[in-house]
Amino acid sequence: MSIIFIRSLILYFLVIFAVRLMGKRQLGELQPSELVITILVSNIATLPIEDADIPVIMGATPILALVCFEVIMSWLSLKFPGLRKIISGSPKIIIREGKTDPQVMKELRYSVDDLLTALRGKDIFDISEVQYAVVETTGSVSVMKKQSDDTPVRKDLGMEPHPEDPPQLVVSDGKILDAAVKSLGYDSQWVKKTLDEGNAKLSDVIIMTADRTGKCYIAGKDGRAPYIREGGSNDKS
Repeated sequence: MSIIFIRSLILYFLVIFAVRLMGKRQLGELQPSELVITILVSNIATLPIEDADIPVIMGATPILALVCFEVIMSWLSLKFPGLRKIISGSPKIIIREGKTDPQVMKELRYSVDDLLTALRGKDIFDISEVQYAVVETTGSVSVMKKQSDDTPVRKDLGMEPHPEDPPQLVVSDGKILDAAVKSLGYDSQWVKKTLDEGNAKLSDVIIMTADRTGKCYIAGKDGRAPYIREGGSNDKS
């Protein structure tokens, strides 16, 4: 039993390493070749676990070989766009100038229900709002709405935008994250001073975020209402 556990543990870390080597993608974003490699790796990894007579190396070797092959093919695809088109295909415009292309739908074997489902996934329930839509090589649909139906942005409303980076996590479960604090231009003393302002002890804080303007959010482990300090007070002393 212990041998099977050890073999499972080895293959578990090996598969994690293999997937990380292929790059960070969600399952729905995998290219066809990446999806095939993922399925093959998962099937091969189960063989040495199910059959103790199969050496672990017999499972590890094809896994590493497949992943190396995928990495090489990815590199070749970057060098030769034509090869990438053969392996992964190319994006298809399914709606152009507000008009659905039946020929593309037939080519992709895309039903009307498939199209409407994909649009609902983009929070579009009325196809008449769509100006342009593309079926990507991963199968996902990218959509551009008509300007008359699109959500206005600050520029459209004549508002002056103020670009700001989002707040960063500076305290997690009672521990100061020094790297994040330093990246904002603060130090641990600033964090402790801010916690004092919110009547919070470091050990009692489950989450604290801050940005460069001095805006802070502090939530304690006791479930009380969080302490929120608005920006503008960026005293780093």
